[in-house]
Amino acid sequence: MQPSRILFVDDDANVLAAFQRNLRKQFSFDTALSGAEALAMIKECGPYAVIVADMQMPGMNGIELLTRAREQSPDTVRVMLTGNADQQTAVDAVNEGAVFRFLTKPCEPQQLQSTLETSLRQYEMLRIERDLLENTLGGAVKVLGEVLSMIDPSSFRRGQKLRDSARAFGRHLNLTSTWELEIAAMLSHLGYVSLPPTILRKLDNQIDLSPREQATLDRAPQIGHDLVVNIPRLEYVAKIILYQNKRYDGSGFPVGDVSGGIIPFGARMLRILDDRAMLEDDGVAKARAYEAMKARTGYYDPELLQKCFDCFPSFLVNSISAEREVKYVTVSELQDGHVLVSDVRAPSGTLLIGAGNRLSVTMINRLKNYAEFDGVREPIMIQTGETPKNEPVQRLQTAKA
Repeated sequence: MQPSRILFVDDDANVLAAFQRNLRKQFSFDTALSGAEALAMIKECGPYAVIVADMQMPGMNGIELLTRAREQSPDTVRVMLTGNADQQTAVDAVNEGAVFRFLTKPCEPQQLQSTLETSLRQYEMLRIERDLLENTLGGAVKVLGEVLSMIDPSSFRRGQKLRDSARAFGRHLNLTSTWELEIAAMLSHLGYVSLPPTILRKLDNQIDLSPREQATLDRAPQIGHDLVVNIPRLEYVAKIILYQNKRYDGSGFPVGDVSGGIIPFGARMLRILDDRAMLEDDGVAKARAYEAMKARTGYYDPELLQKCFDCFPSFLVNSISAEREVKYVTVSELQDGHVLVSDVRAPSGTLLIGAGNRLSVTMINRLKNYAEFDGVREPIMIQTGETPKNEPVQRLQTAKA
């Protein structure tokens, strides 16, 4: 399907024939006589760059069609064409169908042509924006994540688990887009780059922190926020990171009057997923974890807490799968995407990268440097880390879709 293709939808065959006569030389398009036919064509032949729909059609009107088309193809630019020019129709079309342009019948060919040209340019702008999100922005996030993986591999592994769990939880909640939640989860511990090695070692070995060290740790989300907020389009991600430890009753960091539903939704979700992940790491089973978290009065959004345990009947998403083969490899055989099944340690016993981490090129290079100068215990247990066929990979979606 060519990205510049347009879909006209009208129950009047004469109107569609007029489109064919007047516009076939300037544009490439298909036609449909009903909303149901249009949705089937979007599914089978889409995505379309632009959809032009009549308002008054039997069975499914134009607003309903464009609303459902938006769910199937959020980047498609939507145009409403109708003989009913009342204000409420226009308001509903814009609010419910996210209509880009609203035209009334009869529409002059020149006006329709101009609108289609503008709509096609808008579609290309959305495609460029998506490319920035998936490539430029994705690259920046990857760099930040790999910096964290070198400084604190345990936090990086936790971020990977939280990202995968946030994606699954978002699907369970029928969220149209989860990319901001996934990035926030992946970078939730980015502020740990500011922590002294003594604190990181205590965290790895589960040693109690002194009050002064705990205060330093509590401020880590502010550091993460300040690093991320300077990246365009990640302002909401930075806000999630800042409020990730804020309790539902308003206590905790950062100090202020923000509480309840005013706390960013992503932060409320992340708080639940992170605390549950910590309980699971300690070997706490689902039923006990749920009771333990419910007993923490004022900590969590109660409705979201219940939905979390409905979504994950046993454990959160784990990068280590019982369905994939475990292999023994040397450092030189490690590849990008391998999942560690066992801890990787130096001959002295020092933990280099913990089990559960999905290896990146940077992490592998780090292990190779250790192997060359200090040595690494081999063999290393890994899984290949391919995404299961029944679990689709979600692409980033623009917040404006």
